[in-house]
Amino acid sequence: MQLEPAHLVYAAFWTFGLVNNVLYVVILTAAVDLVGPQTPKAVVLLADVLPSFLIKLAAPFFIHKIPYNRRITLLVGLSTVGMMSVSLASPLFLKLVGVVLASFSSGLGEVTFLQLTHFYDTRALNGWSSGTGGAGLVGSGLFMLLTTVLGVSVKTSLLVFAFFPLAFLGVYFYLLPPRDYNRVPGAFPVHSNDPETGIETQPITWEFVASGYETTMVRLKPLVMPYMLPLFLVYFSEYTINQGVAPTLLFPMEELPFSKFRDVYVTYGTLYQLGVFISRSSAPFVRIRRIMIPSVLQFANLVFCIAQSMSPILPNVWLVFILIFYEGLLGGAAYVNTFLLITEQADLAEREFALGSVGMSDSAGIVLAGLVSLWLEPGLCNYQVNDGRGWCTLE
Repeated sequence: MQLEPAHLVYAAFWTFGLVNNVLYVVILTAAVDLVGPQTPKAVVLLADVLPSFLIKLAAPFFIHKIPYNRRITLLVGLSTVGMMSVSLASPLFLKLVGVVLASFSSGLGEVTFLQLTHFYDTRALNGWSSGTGGAGLVGSGLFMLLTTVLGVSVKTSLLVFAFFPLAFLGVYFYLLPPRDYNRVPGAFPVHSNDPETGIETQPITWEFVASGYETTMVRLKPLVMPYMLPLFLVYFSEYTINQGVAPTLLFPMEELPFSKFRDVYVTYGTLYQLGVFISRSSAPFVRIRRIMIPSVLQFANLVFCIAQSMSPILPNVWLVFILIFYEGLLGGAAYVNTFLLITEQADLAEREFALGSVGMSDSAGIVLAGLVSLWLEPGLCNYQVNDGRGWCTLE
């Protein structure tokens, strides 16, 4: 049975989203195993997101000059080598180098695949959004299954994920239909001197980058308030919760359904990703056009979680599980609806640029969350220790 091209587009972009984000999720889920309970998990967060943010920040100025097939090959190399370093290296420094390489791959991948959706109908963006949500569920869920349920070592579990990026090659070169199978009106035609990109190529020089700076800033300005600010706020809030507050949302061991405190953190990550997956997959059925609403609700969620850490309001971990799941629903809804609004509202001539540029705002929010969490998690943990609740210092 042969799938229709439209179905292949959805399947291809779903896989792109899954593979591109799964390593990012696994690294954050394994943060407590990589650095231990005494080191702020934000160290891993910053290594996992700062390189990605830098790529997204610089990409609008030059990325359209790099052919898509070369980008795909680079993604595979960076992510595979990075995960092998994370899983096999012993010194923390080398592990973090691996995290940085995987982060560069993740950032380049998000820009690349979001821009690529411009050449297809909305199935591409729906598939990408659902796949990125699925990455959270597959990454955190499979890591929890391997380490918590099956007892597989963290090293071996991380090594399994090093082979996931190979899927990029098969899907891009053999599964994804050509970009002219159902040309979207107004999309860039594939007829230039570079048939792979559909955009004329020229050497990337400093003069080229500098000359395009002012033009690029002018093109970015109208994207800030309607799209970038809400996305920044929601990501800052949820990643501050995940890396700065969640490690301190603990209860006495006898009240937990686990034998180790680290399992609570891993479960929080899995439930968060489950919420993200559900909401990112919900766009064909539920739309949110005022995306500032989930952003403000997420910030309120952050304030509540900090209060819960300092003086417990929810009496047991099961209610905190629901709270974290709700956090994931808000974050996923904000993400998918932001990019769908761009496809609906942006001029066709600007849509590819907008899709590749707005993503820098979520990474900026995550970077700021990581910096805040470097101070917030130790502060909350010390407060709990002084209050007679020292569980955050234990494994």
